[in-house]
Amino acid sequence: MVDRALVIGAGIAGIQASLDIANSGYEVVLVEKEPSIGGHMAQLSETFPTLDCSQCILTPRTVEVGHHENIQLYTYSEVESIDRDEPSGDFLVRIRRRAAYVNWDLCTGCGECQEKCPYKAESWFERGIGRRKVVYTLSPQAVPNKPVIDAEHCVYLQSKWELSAGRVPAAIGAKGNPAKPKCGACAKFCPTGAIDFDQQDTIIEERVGAVIVATGYDLFPMAKLPEYGGGRIPDVIDGLAFERLLAASGPTSGKVVRPSDGKVPREVVFIQCCGSRDPEHGMPYCSKICCMYTAKQAILYKHRVHDGQAYVFYIDVRAGGKGYEEFLNRAQVEDGVVYLRGKVSKLFREDGKIIVKGVDTLSSRMVEIEADLVVLATAVIPRIGNSRLAEVIGLTLDEQGCFNADNEEFNPMASNVPGVFLAGAALGSKDIPETVAQASGAAAKVLSLFQGRKLKDKVEAYE
Repeated sequence: MVDRALVIGAGIAGIQASLDIANSGYEVVLVEKEPSIGGHMAQLSETFPTLDCSQCILTPRTVEVGHHENIQLYTYSEVESIDRDEPSGDFLVRIRRRAAYVNWDLCTGCGECQEKCPYKAESWFERGIGRRKVVYTLSPQAVPNKPVIDAEHCVYLQSKWELSAGRVPAAIGAKGNPAKPKCGACAKFCPTGAIDFDQQDTIIEERVGAVIVATGYDLFPMAKLPEYGGGRIPDVIDGLAFERLLAASGPTSGKVVRPSDGKVPREVVFIQCCGSRDPEHGMPYCSKICCMYTAKQAILYKHRVHDGQAYVFYIDVRAGGKGYEEFLNRAQVEDGVVYLRGKVSKLFREDGKIIVKGVDTLSSRMVEIEADLVVLATAVIPRIGNSRLAEVIGLTLDEQGCFNADNEEFNPMASNVPGVFLAGAALGSKDIPETVAQASGAAAKVLSLFQGRKLKDKVEAYE
């Protein structure tokens, strides 16, 4: 049996688990589907309840992963299949590394290609409030700091494929020569010749003795919340988009502005439980982190817009954690955030404002606020790809699509498949400290498995 571990997902859970195993002297294969590691934590501005800079905490860990001699990092990659080698008990893993159209062995990360690229596309990382170049890295702190080309929006690749398929009527140029693909600015200016428009997906095979699944979470789509604009009102955004407004590395360099017109919002409404605790139209469970990150965002908004006013519509406040209740009180007492206990019935755009209609059940009165910006605390939901991964590995899922632990009370990191462990939001929504603790627990399970095998081999050899 090989003493190597596969970690699927390189958010904070996957990073912590990988470092714990690698620092114990064992090799780790870390697979991340995005071009760089860090997960959703890389999108955050600060963390609650300490208001520590998220990047200041995360970046040392991502850099350590990128340079660790015991960690083989595959980004822009996905697990294609996992098969059990019955005689040895090892897992045979096939990993698909998607074509980045950049030779990372030649690339120095100078950023020249991104600077010269004349085209932009919407950035999922910026949650729709910022655009990126077609040749891009996710953030300035990206690990690895190597760009990828968005083939769907790349003019050169699209025209190249159109020409190859014979779908372009004018296949002959003005001078009678065969027509060439348009653009290619990145290749012209790359000082090391790293741009490779002919690059293909590659399949990598690895053999490991244990697996940790740390695939993280997604957010409930605003399109499924018609009462809140259904994602069609530009100044109604979700919590992660507001994080990007607050972040110094975000599209506005930390300045809070309205996406629609770039003006500073003077009245901001935060709405809790959007898609959470709603068994009829959303998810039946509490997403656990929304009360705290909303309080954090309201505080940070007040720190940036001193004459602004923040309102929070909530059902119940759930602040279960060390320093959480005090943090919530700080938002109300020190920063003047107005908490309104009740649901928002509807909101709509009128004369450049967002009219928010709701009820305050504590005072039994209707409330109407003319807001400049509305922030929705949308439900934390399982990754869309969990079902495919569960089928590949043989794991079971709960009704919502989260992975099932072998025993929620006494063995919460183990799965129903021996040698496969679970960590972080793949099991359900949780905050950063709980995620890190669970990731270290999963790593400890792997180390215990490896050490147990060594001890067993020594005993058998002695006998």
